[in-house]
Amino acid sequence: AYTDPDMEKNDCYKYAAIRNILYRKGKAVEMMVAYEPDYTMMNEWFKQLFGESEGKDGKGLYPSSAVFSTDLHSMGQFIQQGSRVMFETAVVFDEPKTEVVIEKDEANADGLNFLAGKTMSYVNRKAFEGTVLAHVDGGVPNVVLELSKMDAYHFGYLVTSSKRLARFPAIRWASTPLTSRALKAIRAICLRCSANPVTKKRPKSLKRA
Repeated sequence: AYTDPDMEKNDCYKYAAIRNILYRKGKAVEMMVAYEPDYTMMNEWFKQLFGESEGKDGKGLYPSSAVFSTDLHSMGQFIQQGSRVMFETAVVFDEPKTEVVIEKDEANADGLNFLAGKTMSYVNRKAFEGTVLAHVDGGVPNVVLELSKMDAYHFGYLVTSSKRLARFPAIRWASTPLTSRALKAIRAICLRCSANPVTKKRPKSLKRA
């Protein structure tokens, strides 16, 4: 459990340690990978949480995300053969929210009738297994967060664990994950650029703003 003080039993602490080790080894980008479309907005929340919590004082892991297998046709190329600056964290679920059985195509137009009778979750799982093997072989470390199913309990577990995880940069870099100085600066500049009634006039330059 994420509240257990024993690191050997606390997956949240283990994950924090792995992220720190990879960061120290030059992996400055963490790509959160989902294999379920329903997890897309959680990926966005991950970027918001860790971008705002860690991105301070010229430090921090850059949070990115992808939804596979869709993004394998775009980001997959960079992950496999691009700059060796990232690691992936894949979130997978043993039990999908909905099971879809693949039906046989009498014409076998795509040559995939060998999958007839299989479920889409089976295909998704094989895509996950193959992708992890290929990316690790290509020099991209992978962390796998495996949960039994997508439900309210596991959603709450992920959110609470992630918020606890976001505290570690404060310990590591003597900063606080609760401040957003950059956002305040951006907001001030945007207000001035829009000639907001409060500021009365536009700035002559962004530098002066």
